[in-house]
Amino acid sequence: MANTADETLTVLVYSHDRTTREQVLTALGRRPAEDLPELEYLECATTPAVLKALEKGGVDLCVLDGEAVPVGGLGLARQLKDEIYGCPPLLALIGRPQDSWLAAWSRADAAISRPVDPVAMAGAVATLLRARLAKRAPAAR
Repeated sequence: MANTADETLTVLVYSHDRTTREQVLTALGRRPAEDLPELEYLECATTPAVLKALEKGGVDLCVLDGEAVPVGGLGLARQLKDEIYGCPPLLALIGRPQDSWLAAWSRADAAISRPVDPVAMAGAVATLLRARLAKRAPAAR
């Protein structure tokens, strides 16, 4: 997968909790895998901010906190899959591994349990972004 040096991917991180957003950004860093472009982050603390960002476009991946209040990331994930055409991949942060069934219900593309494990987070994000880039590749030819 060829990447230009100036290409970046945008990751939206949704949580009402600033600490959770910081944990995600720290776990992923600027580049979760050597073969991927650098990441830019868009932090959102509210559902309206997430919806506005997705309507604007340009988001390559969403990380949604399942424990966010007042709107949890799992319910939001289901809403986004229903309402956003071409919805970017969604990674759900779940409270515990036993909640993976809720992530499946939400139609999230992947789920990571909290606390955030940097290796698991980077691996899941890299997999989702590679798939996203692969879908875009034929259009670029």
